[in-house]
Amino acid sequence: MKEKELKFLISQGEGYNIEFKEKFSASIAKDICAFANSNGGRILLGVTDDGKIKGIKITNKLKSQICDLARNFDPKFEVFLEEAGNVLIIKVPEGQNKPYAFSGKFYMRNGPNSQQLSRKEIKEFFISEGLVHFDEKPNYDFDLRKDFNKRAYRTFLRLAKISELIDKKDLFGNLCLLKENKLKNAGVLLFCKKITKFFSHATITCITFQGKERMKILDRKEFDADLYSNFRGALGYLREKLNTEYIIRGAGPREERLELPEEALREALLNAIGHRNYFMTTSVFVEIYSDRVEITNPGGLVKGLSKEDLGKKSLPRNNLLFGLLQRMNLVEKAGTGIRRMQEAMRNYKLEPPEIIAGRDWFTIVFKRPEMSYEERFYGTREKTREKTREKILRLMRENREITIAELAEKIGISEKGIEWQISRLKKEGLVKRVGGKKGGYWEVLESE
Repeated sequence: MKEKELKFLISQGEGYNIEFKEKFSASIAKDICAFANSNGGRILLGVTDDGKIKGIKITNKLKSQICDLARNFDPKFEVFLEEAGNVLIIKVPEGQNKPYAFSGKFYMRNGPNSQQLSRKEIKEFFISEGLVHFDEKPNYDFDLRKDFNKRAYRTFLRLAKISELIDKKDLFGNLCLLKENKLKNAGVLLFCKKITKFFSHATITCITFQGKERMKILDRKEFDADLYSNFRGALGYLREKLNTEYIIRGAGPREERLELPEEALREALLNAIGHRNYFMTTSVFVEIYSDRVEITNPGGLVKGLSKEDLGKKSLPRNNLLFGLLQRMNLVEKAGTGIRRMQEAMRNYKLEPPEIIAGRDWFTIVFKRPEMSYEERFYGTREKTREKTREKILRLMRENREITIAELAEKIGISEKGIEWQISRLKKEGLVKRVGGKKGGYWEVLESE
């Protein structure tokens, strides 16, 4: 390393991935261990805490001592040494076989310090590194005789196209769902009667808000049965709360279109169920606002997966559970869910969903459309809106007490679209409302 580069490193000061040591001591092992368990780093031997170069006598014996310290880790580890004048740089890569222990203790970087992990921190570390899998743990509270959901089991067999004649325990054994003669958590999620009896947080909470903010709740429902039933319940809730367009063209049958593609909503729900962090004590949330739908699951991106990787590859957090969902033909090849959501939105001529991936949360946001399906697919916006305005005024003349819902059904666009059109008609002085929502009526002021 050149002197200029060394001075640059020192100028950054000690931090998460740089440590200064004035002289060598065996305690340096805990810093190497902490860097290995974190994202790697460099230890500058021969530099004081305030960044002054004092130098150190670099010998082969010293180099061997440092390398031997790392080799005595559990598991063994390797560091790389580099000289810059009389400063020895210990380059510590991020470990590929975490966690590493020194003298039976685990260390991590916390800012500019190396700290020993507590029992709780060790547990959290194992989970964050994907070394402990929730779905693979045997559940000692689940009783196969009392808690087993026969209906959910038959549904699984039907969707997975498995004969009902096969012995239940044999099937569980073949699917790797048993450990110590206990059903693993993945099986409990699918075959329990009430999910909250075993995991209070493994529910799906659906909420409809008034307007665009998380202020006034119009409706709330929590689904807490078996996993598949909860998925179906949440999907049904979205169908119920979102607008449906009725499109009639020519003499053919009327077309029913949910304002957002059901395939995309389905994929987002399955993504939340299959990839959520079940160690976190909060549920999957489905939130409906006037301008968007948000589907959020606890647990950010799995370690080793970046936001740029989404739609290209997948690292399932719950491999066993994900495999069962594949058997049920609910999910396809790993990594394709995001791509299918994007394609479904494109096919609806809508913007692709926004993806927000934080450390502890993963959210998919679907923007609700301003234009109706018919407007997007059959003719220009201006011509379609003009026809819609004419239909609204005609229907109001025929029935002054007609409701927004009745207008939406007769015209075949969303209630949101009707409300938008009426607001424009009011601004232009073509229509006004006399009285309130109940007991009031429309007055058409001018013919078009």
